[in-house]
Amino acid sequence: MFTLGIETSCDDTGVAILHNEREVLCEYLSSQIKDHSRFGGVIPEFAARKHLENLLPLVDRALEDCTLSGNSLDLIAVTRGPGLMGSLIVGVQTAKALSQVWDVPLIGVNHLEGHLFAPLVDAEDLNPPFLSLIVSGGHTEIIRVDDFGKYELLGQTRDDAAGEAYDKAARILGLKYPGGPEIDRLAKTGNAHAFDFPVPLKNTHEVEFSFSGLKTALLWQVKKCGGNIPVNDLCASFQRAVVEALTAKISLAAKLTGITKISVSGGVSANSALREALTNMKGLRVWLPKLSRCTDNAVMIAMAGRNAFMRSRGVCGEVEADPSLHEL
Repeated sequence: MFTLGIETSCDDTGVAILHNEREVLCEYLSSQIKDHSRFGGVIPEFAARKHLENLLPLVDRALEDCTLSGNSLDLIAVTRGPGLMGSLIVGVQTAKALSQVWDVPLIGVNHLEGHLFAPLVDAEDLNPPFLSLIVSGGHTEIIRVDDFGKYELLGQTRDDAAGEAYDKAARILGLKYPGGPEIDRLAKTGNAHAFDFPVPLKNTHEVEFSFSGLKTALLWQVKKCGGNIPVNDLCASFQRAVVEALTAKISLAAKLTGITKISVSGGVSANSALREALTNMKGLRVWLPKLSRCTDNAVMIAMAGRNAFMRSRGVCGEVEADPSLHEL
């Protein structure tokens, strides 16, 4: 079974071809980071235009490199939401056209379910039940996976997502976009205990997150420093608080559910301090995606789509872009 995956939820254009369940024949990602960096963030209309330029050439390249024709595909899986409306429309409408021309079934994939599948591509030993921490620029939540297709949201952020907090913190510190990798890089030579930033909701009895207060604490500390800002120490201290907040709630979720298998995905799962903390958590076994699949990619969309297609026994339904799509 050959599945073409298409991902255009935000500013990365992703195309991949998956053979059967896990064999990745090819994967391509056209990043727009350089295009948007001068704006300090993603410009939705600009992102959609770049998807228009990049998507079909990537599809052509994938088919050529895998020596396949469109008619030889068995399934097309495309991200239908959540995300930026313009970006989603480009992916969904392109997938619909290809599906019709090639007479290939089309299935829409929830972007969050895609992230949930990212660690599974290279982890044949990860099977339900497990807990999934999805931590990115738009989402921070813990999901209980009793089976594929049977999900329960245990908790999420009250305000900013962790990745969003990183980007806002980077702007406060005058760092370039995207902020997460910059803070991670500078934190490696900083003192993580130089500033006693609060760990948000660390001791509450609910599986929940909040990062807006931490961002405000950083802002006030920068103002107190005046013109002499110890950027590396601030980055390290900020990152320590974020990582402690995330790991505390993973531990709580494991305690409440009795599930000790943890998968982690999303852009922030590439953070070096978080990856180290997660792998050192006692009593838990943690699966992390390879770095290239932490951010948005088409491999996870292809695998999630194929899995949903097999669960539904080939029933796909209508596929429409939905930027507000959330529940799995």
